[in-house]
Amino acid sequence: QVQLVESGGKLVQAGGSLRLSCTASGRTIPTYTMAWFRQAPGKEREFVAVLNRGGSTTNYAESVKGRFIISKDNADTTVHLQMNNLKPEDTAVYYCAASNYFLATTVEGNYAYWGQGTQVTVSS
Repeated sequence: QVQLVESGGKLVQAGGSLRLSCTASGRTIPTYTMAWFRQAPGKEREFVAVLNRGGSTTNYAESVKGRFIISKDNADTTVHLQMNNLKPEDTAVYYCAASNYFLATTVEGNYAYWGQGTQVTVSS
């Protein structure tokens, strides 16, 4: 089992950048496919980005392609989400999640482990 803790969320102006971090404890990140999801006020949670278990494949939601980058550190304990050129519509609670799937699944139901979320607010 793995425990996930997100950090890095804050208020930022449109056009700015932010890096979120997800620190795993219990088991190391290479054991899992790791992803970021987000939930905006009044909306359902949605997929943002995923890094597969082997670390060889990434996938992104169309709305963030070219702006967000998911990566992990060399110690394999932390996954990052680098967010550039932020827009007000990126405002949401961002969640880190871990899945036992080997492939880069974007399906929320395939993720068994979740962090508590971190708030990102982008002002216009």
